[in-house]
Amino acid sequence: MSVLDAPIGQALPPLVKPPIELSQLRRYAEASGDYNPIHLDEEVARRVGLDGIIAHGMLSMAFLGQFISQQIEDSPEARVEHLKVRFTSMVRLGDVLTCHGIIKDRVSRDSYESTTVECWAQNQKGEKVTVGEAVLVVPRAEHKERS
Repeated sequence: MSVLDAPIGQALPPLVKPPIELSQLRRYAEASGDYNPIHLDEEVARRVGLDGIIAHGMLSMAFLGQFISQQIEDSPEARVEHLKVRFTSMVRLGDVLTCHGIIKDRVSRDSYESTTVECWAQNQKGEKVTVGEAVLVVPRAEHKERS
């Protein structure tokens, strides 16, 4: 069953990411241009009051983006209209993040249907580190036939 057809309240198959490693944070810093030393240097992170290096918040958002995009990869006309998140806890080296989602709402308009997904990434302790909402849209069949 496609996420676009799943009933409200349906849980989506989770996406489990490998443990966060320093080499991954270095690659992310290179890709994003975010070289803040709290993400790369243990000594600096401790000096500012952290208990060690923390991952970039946008990395966990990227994982959620991957998770949401995978939900529609079998539906070429569907797209992610928006993804909004809030960072609720720090991600540390060694954390294993799992992305989850539940179908929250579905709305039909003249030309499209939208599906709202409540989503979150949680660590291996079950703590939600990033929470959000995504809206997926797909043109309605009647509209596609008129086009």
